Amino acid sequence: MEEMKQEELRKKLSPMEYAVTQENATERAFTGKYDDFYQKGLYVDVVSGEPLFSSSDKYDAGCGWPAFSQPVEKRGVNEKADFSHGMHRVEVRSQEADSHLGHVFPDGPQEKGGLRYCINSAALRFVPFEEMDDQGYSDYKKDVQ
Repeated sequence: MEEMKQEELRKKLSPMEYAVTQENATERAFTGKYDDFYQKGLYVDVVSGEPLFSSSDKYDAGCGWPAFSQPVEKRGVNEKADFSHGMHRVEVRSQEADSHLGHVFPDGPQEKGGLRYCINSAALRFVPFEEMDDQGYSDYKKDVQ
């Protein structure tokens, strides 16, 4: 069963999307399509479509990956300790699909809670504000300013 799911995901996702979400890879800094991207809308999990981040909470952290001050729903992401690469970080995974998204750091904007969710573009799909109704995300329009 699990093998079937992985095969389906390999067909659905690009090689980079698969490597990031399923194998905990990281795209190279400043190469992701959403790093320098500021349209109004919602960022969802590329695997499951679950809502993750709002453009209202996106900011330029200069780190080379999309940065957000908070998830669109507090319980929308799981955080777990990551001791890979000889350091301690906090990994961020999607709730529903358990996709690897990136990491969260305590160096974000203080006025917005002090967190920086550093997320791989390859883990995200952007839904423009104008298409949120058609794609079933009407309930999240209030979160997108």
